[in-house]
Amino acid sequence: MPAVDTFLLNKEIYDISDALYQKTLSELVELLGVASLMQTQVRKLSLGQRMKMELIAALIHQPKVMFLDEPTIGLDVIMQKNLRDFIKSYNERYKATIILTSHYMDDVKELCKRVIIIDHGKILYDGFLENIVKKFATHKNITIIFDKDIDPKKLAGIGEIKEYLFPKAVICVARSKSNAAAAHLLEKFPVEDLNIEEPQIEDIIREVFKGKELG
Repeated sequence: MPAVDTFLLNKEIYDISDALYQKTLSELVELLGVASLMQTQVRKLSLGQRMKMELIAALIHQPKVMFLDEPTIGLDVIMQKNLRDFIKSYNERYKATIILTSHYMDDVKELCKRVIIIDHGKILYDGFLENIVKKFATHKNITIIFDKDIDPKKLAGIGEIKEYLFPKAVICVARSKSNAAAAHLLEKFPVEDLNIEEPQIEDIIREVFKGKELG
């Protein structure tokens, strides 16, 4: 059976009018770019294509709350991005509440404003994603590209050397000292480029699970 037959079945189950069904189906097909696949047998579709069709089947009645459990698992990077773009577009177009579970931090960073971190049934954190970084990241990473090779031991007093392979070095420094450390590097070393970065959200959450100190 082609996926469109399932969509028609769901139309009857949810008692959707012909006009609303056609309007919603057209919008979802456009958002997901599957117009050419509507009459293709499901067994002949790729994993990514099947997931798109499953999304249409689940959303054909325009639910106001959507639960997505690991929606990008098993997909290649291009399909992951396409699916994230669709979820974001659906949220904006239909003003739906979306609850998403994922171990992929890219999903979380791209789609979520509010984050709940759960460990063995206990909520360790509930709040805005951006506040995790501000509140719990005690350090920043300074990435330096050098003009000339240097003795990496000279960097030890600035912070923790995470990486050194000429011409690149990465140093971890306390947040409060990051600007001063950057100024010192620019003044005392042959620096071609320098960038101060927040730690990766994966690293912060890893520390959260280790310490389990969030309330």
